[in-house]
Amino acid sequence: MNQAAKDLLINDFKISEAAIELTEEAEKEVKNEHEKLDDIMIFNQYKVLSALQKNRISDMHFAWQTGYGLNDIGRDALERVYADTFHTEAALVRPIIVSGTHALAIAYLGTLRPGDELIYCSGAPYDTLEEIIGKRGGKDQGSLRDYGVSYKEVELLPDGSVDLEGVKSAISSKTRMVAVQRAMGYGWRKAISMEEIERWVSFVKGINKDIICMVDNCYGEFLDYRDPADAGADIMAGSLIKNPGGGIALSGGYVAGRKELIDRVQYRMTSPGIGAELGLMFGQTRTMLQGLFLAPRVVNGAVKGSVLCGRVFEKLGFEICPKVGDKRSDIIQAVRLKSADAVLSFSRGVQK
Repeated sequence: MNQAAKDLLINDFKISEAAIELTEEAEKEVKNEHEKLDDIMIFNQYKVLSALQKNRISDMHFAWQTGYGLNDIGRDALERVYADTFHTEAALVRPIIVSGTHALAIAYLGTLRPGDELIYCSGAPYDTLEEIIGKRGGKDQGSLRDYGVSYKEVELLPDGSVDLEGVKSAISSKTRMVAVQRAMGYGWRKAISMEEIERWVSFVKGINKDIICMVDNCYGEFLDYRDPADAGADIMAGSLIKNPGGGIALSGGYVAGRKELIDRVQYRMTSPGIGAELGLMFGQTRTMLQGLFLAPRVVNGAVKGSVLCGRVFEKLGFEICPKVGDKRSDIIQAVRLKSADAVLSFSRGVQK
């Protein structure tokens, strides 16, 4: 960093020179990790560009529509781009999918039927999914439990890998879907890698090829040379507010996977008889496409920042997860601050 930039940080942002020097030192130490991440970013940038070219995206796809959104060529092209980017047969990408939780909800509620069973193979999912499953919250909200779908969890092994034997024991004649949460979320574990997802899918399909393998892909897009579909997953879902929106998509979510499954999900997204045929984009098609184009580099910046942040806190004596050098499969960096005062201090620093 040149002296002019240092002076600006010290004088205008009131950041100490010691903190700047510590960060610069850490940045040199993670240089090799950053270079590996740059290679992944370049690959994914070409992958997105290829999908845009294949679908001949041009200004005609950016036009506004009103009303029902019938025959929206921009919306349809956007969904083909997502399917091609993530190597799936079909995709739904809509601003009416309000979050990653909503995307997961329509994937589960659209696919599963009364009497089916869902097994989470990565331990407890995000808290927000407990109400979708029916573990928490009031009755008659339309949870999986309300519709007669049963649920089980299989904890991860101590090393963070999927407990395949535990999964085998949990699978029953009712099991219709098994799922993993790729990101570490609020837990203290490494994100689940593509290699682990491939191993898990292969194992499950060996037991029963008809079981649907679902991946919660939130925070995991563009972190690898492969995506869940490349590892054999049948369906995945995520949020445009996170990685694939590139920081500029105003809202939205996606579900991508096998066409027969997406055909079911579309009717949960809107209604029976309508499905994906209708749905206004509210002028977001252009921003969603631009965000996807920018996403590999934006995600690259986020994960490089996580690696650097982790190394700085590690040098200060804090425990971090994942560690520098660990394979990354999401953009999250956890730091164990150990005390309430430390958490408050950190939060005040961010707010300042």
